[in-house]
Amino acid sequence: MYKKQMTAQRILCLAAIIVSAIFFLYSLGIMTDLYDSLYDTMRNPSNLFQTDVDGSIVYYNMQEFNRMFLMLSIVQILLGALLFITNTHSRRKYYIGNYVATGLFVAGGVYNAVFAHQYIEIFKAQFLQVDFAALKEHAEMWGTLYTESTFWFDLHYAVFGLVLIVCALLAANAVWKVRLMKAEQHLLEEGRRSAG
Repeated sequence: MYKKQMTAQRILCLAAIIVSAIFFLYSLGIMTDLYDSLYDTMRNPSNLFQTDVDGSIVYYNMQEFNRMFLMLSIVQILLGALLFITNTHSRRKYYIGNYVATGLFVAGGVYNAVFAHQYIEIFKAQFLQVDFAALKEHAEMWGTLYTESTFWFDLHYAVFGLVLIVCALLAANAVWKVRLMKAEQHLLEEGRRSAG
């Protein structure tokens, strides 16, 4: 049973790094379409209300969130690396540091998913208020991107779904590890009693 648990442990720690990297890449890409389609509509960056397209201010509204989102994704990568620094991926017996690393990754993943989901939904609603007829006209005139797609906003369901699945599996793995360690300790005590 320990062999299966150790294999799962290694896979989950690797998965934690992978989903953290996906989270990071998503934080870099979420503004891509907004930049390509809305940035040029703001003719006077010192007065954000002077725009060729009503509603394009969503691009500027998202700037502060995007900076925070990027920082959170970097923190999530560091928390994933902490699993390897504490040898959580290879320890047969967990110590306090392993539980702390696992707990921090899980807490960080859940917090980041909940925090970002709320803001992404708010900005998606703002994006849907853009005057798309004016945006299409602007795009044809200036050769910029025209899109009504909410793909980058909707992608967060898949990204955070993966993060939350890995968090749940890491927590379940820690519980499994505790049970195996208790069972092993019980067998050792039984062996000592029968030998004595």
